[in-house]
Amino acid sequence: MKKQKGSAWEFFQGLGKTFMLPVALLAFMGILLGIGSSFSSQATIDAFPFLGNHFLQIIFRLMSTVGGFAFSYLPVLFAMAIPLGLARKEKGVAAFSGFVGYVIMNLTINFYLQETGRLADPENLREAGQGMVFGIQTIEMGVLGGIIAGLVVYQLHKRFYTIQLSDSFAFFSGVRFVPIITSLVMPVIGLLIPVIWPIFALVITTIGLAIQKAGAFGPFLFGSGERLLLPFGLHHILVSMIRFTEAGGSAIINGNEVFGALNIFYAELQNNLPISPSATAFLSQGKMPTFMFGLPAAALAMYHTAKSQNRAKIKGLLISGVIATFVTGITEPIEFLFLFVSPFLWIFHVIMTGLGFMVMSLLGVTIGNTDGGVLDFLIFGIMQGNYTKWWLVLIVGAFWFAIYYFVFKFVIVRKNLATPGREEVIDTTEYSNEEVNYSKKGSFDATGILAALGGTENIESLDNCITRLRLVLKDGTLVNDARLKELGALGIVHLDDKNVQVIIGTKVTTVRNALDELL
Repeated sequence: MKKQKGSAWEFFQGLGKTFMLPVALLAFMGILLGIGSSFSSQATIDAFPFLGNHFLQIIFRLMSTVGGFAFSYLPVLFAMAIPLGLARKEKGVAAFSGFVGYVIMNLTINFYLQETGRLADPENLREAGQGMVFGIQTIEMGVLGGIIAGLVVYQLHKRFYTIQLSDSFAFFSGVRFVPIITSLVMPVIGLLIPVIWPIFALVITTIGLAIQKAGAFGPFLFGSGERLLLPFGLHHILVSMIRFTEAGGSAIINGNEVFGALNIFYAELQNNLPISPSATAFLSQGKMPTFMFGLPAAALAMYHTAKSQNRAKIKGLLISGVIATFVTGITEPIEFLFLFVSPFLWIFHVIMTGLGFMVMSLLGVTIGNTDGGVLDFLIFGIMQGNYTKWWLVLIVGAFWFAIYYFVFKFVIVRKNLATPGREEVIDTTEYSNEEVNYSKKGSFDATGILAALGGTENIESLDNCITRLRLVLKDGTLVNDARLKELGALGIVHLDDKNVQVIIGTKVTTVRNALDELL
């Protein structure tokens, strides 16, 4: 029973992590699209005539075109990223097979629709729930089609990448067999999908209707739910569902039906259409009060409540965390300073994040994208024009700053919480330039971290997302949490007796690479 539980945790935290590769690309492409569409709009040219220069407009239109890439091909990015991220060995073959599987699946769906006489006329694709994928007319599944293909291919890769065939077929053994078996299995999936797809569509529609019926509380439920799932690393699954499926809404744009809040936002941006408040209600704007103002205020409260002799030692840690959340929307470096210290402050933070989404939606703010930091505020708020109501972020943010600061300061002092710097004596190794995760040098004692994880023989698999190491261990009880924190970890999450996450910060890749060398 424990083994099954552990496998489920391992699978779901790994799946959430795989979503980050296409989403990270999408965030960057969104910035290109935002800049390009902003500077090529007629309103901006009227305000700043020099931007109407023919050469500049070519550059801006090119940026919009390149920025639309991830939006247009997001399903196949997921189909490749999921087996790439979940596979432990031969990741390149897994990603290649993901592409093969996704295309073959859609070719088979097209074959089924054609043979059963259900292939819609080109002018009636939307009404029939069909669309085009790489020139193939197929069922419009959006990103879920890529996820289905990616999950199936991952299972095939895990099962067959080490297979040894008989001598007559030995050339096709091992990794070469993975795309081959993919090309045999995915046609079966392609034939099944037209039959079972209405069930998937019903589930997604039900979730979407529940959120829509919640009215103003829909964004609140999403924002608070996403924060609640964050400690377990499962928040990416909820976020992706709202961003890329019908659960996040649907819209008709240039005759095409678009699903998902982020997809709708990008499609409207790309086509210079008015931005839908119902889409941005689940996007960057909801994060901004908390990410740009609330968490920096929490950091300031932790600094002011630290003992005076310790403030200099924690200043770098707090400042770097504030920069991460304010600029990029990466919040864990601040959140994990109080997550395990005070459940009350964490629940307060969860509620305030949800309220941020709800308030921004009620005020009619229309700022999209993914991160919720100052870059999104500038590019998708100020640069898009006054219709985004970007100034309301500053007004609400001022309230959020004050509320977070006084609540954190009051609770820390009243409950005598052990937030950074409140110890009588701080071990200088904990926040030294050599070991703290946001130090100038940025180096880590990888040997010490490996020993604190139970040694080489205790590591079954090692991976990372944006801020945390994700480990599957033979025995999670061997992990020395206290020692890991001495070596710069912000927190340690024991999902079960095998699956452990070590929160490092934005320099987690450096730690992971060093551990890979040791392993």
